[in-house]
Amino acid sequence: MGAFDIVVVGAGISGSTLAERYAVRGSRVLVLEKRHHIGGNCYDSFDDHGILVSNYGAHLFHTEYEDVWRYVNRFAQWHPYEHRVLARVDGKLVPIPVNITTVNSVFGLTMQSQAEMQRFLDRVQVQHPAPRNGEEAALARVGHVLYEKMFKHYTKKQWNKYPHELDASVLQRIPIRTNFDDRYFSDRYQALPLEGYTKLFEKMLAHPNIEVRLNTDYFDVRDSAEVRGCGKLFYAGPIDRFFDYRHSRHRKLQWRSIHFEWITLDQEFFQENSVINYPDPADGEFTRIVEYKHFTRQKHDKTTISREYTTDEGDPYYPVPNPENDAIYRRYQEEADRLANVHFVGRLANYRYFNMDQAFKNALDLFHGLEGDDGNLL
Repeated sequence: MGAFDIVVVGAGISGSTLAERYAVRGSRVLVLEKRHHIGGNCYDSFDDHGILVSNYGAHLFHTEYEDVWRYVNRFAQWHPYEHRVLARVDGKLVPIPVNITTVNSVFGLTMQSQAEMQRFLDRVQVQHPAPRNGEEAALARVGHVLYEKMFKHYTKKQWNKYPHELDASVLQRIPIRTNFDDRYFSDRYQALPLEGYTKLFEKMLAHPNIEVRLNTDYFDVRDSAEVRGCGKLFYAGPIDRFFDYRHSRHRKLQWRSIHFEWITLDQEFFQENSVINYPDPADGEFTRIVEYKHFTRQKHDKTTISREYTTDEGDPYYPVPNPENDAIYRRYQEEADRLANVHFVGRLANYRYFNMDQAFKNALDLFHGLEGDDGNLL
């Protein structure tokens, strides 16, 4: 293709969206991806038994953004899917978010109305108007008993820190419903792509103006003429890596990763739900078990599950919010803001966790901010 107008580092949601938008606009786009596949952590594939699994864990699409919903429908057919999560508590499976059913099961109650649920919460919640840490934030949401049974030890598994060691924002997101609604999300649009996420990304990147190079690390080729000569660079990798960790002093920005233990069983289904959380340490060190056939609707006489263990080593998944990491990131952000024609996009570059729709929205908004309205969006 010769020289490129745009170089995109990373073929996940953010990079693929920007590559597709600029290609439609007429720009020549080079996408560099260090992994052997496109799609980032949304990548899915068939395992050795022919079962479609998400290689980096479950990804559930849900959004209130009309423009994001219209955009993703350009590249896939979707089937409605409302996600539900159960947690194993005292040997029973109870819904998350906490709702009337959860409280009735844990406390042996028979509440039936929102008013009763609200009175219950008013009794048990520990008032912390300005919580200083995750424990105070959780107690202000659910009180002592639910905190101990459902969130304290699960947080330790997830972050290798107890809630009192984490920023309040981590547990302020605990969802509570005062009714019987057991859906994990309440967004207007909730769906999964019929053919899986990888097919969606293949269609996004199929434009003739796009060249994708897999197994290519940007840092191995950043001094090449075609990269240095591009008009704009969009970087969706870790921001501290871009700046050679110069502000990190003793360590990199901290991330939590996930180790997957994959098991295929000679039975049609293993569990009644797609995701079951295990907050009790007595059940094991894994945080949850995911069964993918519940997502895909695939017919198969076997089933594949994954037990998830969060770790400090491996691919970055969750930024660790604390004052030290925030201070380090701000120094990189200040340096990034001074660069001309280099744009940092996505969760790794922004040191921020994004839901899928937020990642699409972040990339679309960046494109619109740089190039104005895009009549080809619809």
